[in-house]
Amino acid sequence: MEIKRFLEKLSSAAPTPGGGSASALAGALSASLVAMVAGLSSKQKRMVDIRKKSLAIQKRLFQAIAEDAKSFDDVMKAFRLPKNTEKERLVRTKAIQKAYKKATVTPQLVCQQSIKLLEYSNFLILKGNPNAISDAGVAAFLANTALKGGLLNIGINLGPVRDKSFRKKMNALVGKLEKRRNQLMGRIQKTLRRALTI
Repeated sequence: MEIKRFLEKLSSAAPTPGGGSASALAGALSASLVAMVAGLSSKQKRMVDIRKKSLAIQKRLFQAIAEDAKSFDDVMKAFRLPKNTEKERLVRTKAIQKAYKKATVTPQLVCQQSIKLLEYSNFLILKGNPNAISDAGVAAFLANTALKGGLLNIGINLGPVRDKSFRKKMNALVGKLEKRRNQLMGRIQKTLRRALTI
């Protein structure tokens, strides 16, 4: 989808695409900048490797834009199932629970890929082309936005889920992602402040 068309759809009154798709786009933009900065830096194996991996992440997160919208559409579809009889109500409840669980899958992917982008951004801020440090910084902040957005979407889709073991597993994952994000963003902001006097 063209960016202009995506923005038009995002600003419409339709529920999809929404914040989850926007988070995936922020991640894809971060990956693009990471690839750019790595390409502008040395030809060392590490830089070539970061560029290659970030381009793969860019493609995956671009796909996630549509996937996130579809997963929420599936939740809405489950809510529209008939509920006239006890059997229909049971089928509908199971479908809703399954759809909400599935709706956490894409945000998890966005979060996990965003952590990788934060790691790459941190490396590029320290070791990349110094003339592109601000670009690496923007990549980091976009990855951070994608990650925070993914965590919000895990949270909102997890809310109605009754499966205690699934909730426990997701909460543990969220805690782990938050901890790693805090470590990386702390380092990134410290380095940027030192390098750019901001």
